[in-house]
Amino acid sequence: MTSRFRVPHTLVLLYAMIVLAWGATLVLPAGSFETLTNDHGREVVVPGTYAPVADAQAPSVWSLFTVIPRGLAAAQGIIFFVFIIGGALAVIRATGALDAALGRMLERFGGQPALLILMGMFAFGIGSSTIGMAEEYIPLIAILITLCTAMRMDTVAALGIMTAGYAVGFGTAMINPFTVLVAQEVAGLEPVSGWWYRGLLFLPFLAIAFFHVWRYAARVRRDPATSLVADIPEAQPPASPEPRPMTGRQQMVLWLVLGTLVLLVWGIKAQGWYLVELGGIFVALALAVGLVAGQSFDAMARHFTAGAAELTGTALLIGFARAIELMLSDGQVLHTIVNALAAPLEALGGELSAVGMLLIQSVLNFFIPSGSGQAYVTMPLMAPIADLVGVSRQVAVLAYQMGDGFMNIIVPTNAVLMGMLGICGIPYGRWFRFVWPLIAQFLAAGAVAIVLAVSFGYQ
Repeated sequence: MTSRFRVPHTLVLLYAMIVLAWGATLVLPAGSFETLTNDHGREVVVPGTYAPVADAQAPSVWSLFTVIPRGLAAAQGIIFFVFIIGGALAVIRATGALDAALGRMLERFGGQPALLILMGMFAFGIGSSTIGMAEEYIPLIAILITLCTAMRMDTVAALGIMTAGYAVGFGTAMINPFTVLVAQEVAGLEPVSGWWYRGLLFLPFLAIAFFHVWRYAARVRRDPATSLVADIPEAQPPASPEPRPMTGRQQMVLWLVLGTLVLLVWGIKAQGWYLVELGGIFVALALAVGLVAGQSFDAMARHFTAGAAELTGTALLIGFARAIELMLSDGQVLHTIVNALAAPLEALGGELSAVGMLLIQSVLNFFIPSGSGQAYVTMPLMAPIADLVGVSRQVAVLAYQMGDGFMNIIVPTNAVLMGMLGICGIPYGRWFRFVWPLIAQFLAAGAVAIVLAVSFGYQ
């Protein structure tokens, strides 16, 4: 009997990277760049100033354990913000408003296959671009499958609508608190800065996703035998609950959420709000939503606690990822690695080096599917590399977003994707055949978008 290879848990991979980082401090020469504060108040490295550091000491073996709590402490701001976001979203989910809104939208366009695909993707994309929704979509899979199969589409098309939509949302996110805000915080950028270009990219990438899914769905509608899961009994549509009508309270909840997003953007841009103020906004939103929905304070507390608990794994990943940078910094080899990575990218020029960042981020997503965790692992390297190769840190953040967002719908280390495939009964191999051409299109278009961003000096 042959044993099947299983990818280790992401936390295991991150700790292995901590051990590798410690090993790197033993074998790599210590060195550093000179830094200065630029016109935007950010500390950046000065190209051409890398020099060895004499008498640098590598961290001790004991640091393999102490660096974990240090990493958690260093990332405490974003960790607590993630907990608050998780709690607030759980209170909102408990009202059923999000499910009712998406269910109504899907039901309304259920008789028009192309419009169902387009509007479904748009809704999922907006939810991911703004408040970072992904696993929150799982309860809607059964409804979406029922609507699709009623129009002679299969479960692959149904899941394609959902996952392609949230891939576009994450890849071009404007204000996603789990990816954009984290990466910009690590890179030393103003929160939500550069949102306008990412907003412009949303529709072109949505069009790419739509045409890919629609071509497949139209083929299955013409000939059901061409379905990638025609011979998979587990992938045939399950029974689905009927979507419930939206109540007046749920409508009020949705208006509260929309108003909060507007307030959030205004506060960041006009008042300089960040994690503390944004966390306070989401706490207030959770209270307001609970009261409007008629929840008791005890029920609100239970939902909030459960939602925060669901993101404990994400919080730990952020802390472990932060510990990698601390280990490399302690051994004074972080700049050594930056210098080594930047050297070949510098030879490529600004545009191609930025595309190289996209490819690096895409590969790393296999090992670190957590968006926040990947930001903390890679942005400490990519931000100074951007300084060295002559592109803006905003471009480096965009490369990270696309590498994380697009690859999340193909890497088998993404727990959300694998959970969705399991619910739909779609084998990963069949899903790979469906999605890899879309990933290739996303990456090609992403490379073009990044080259354009470099050419006009995206900040």
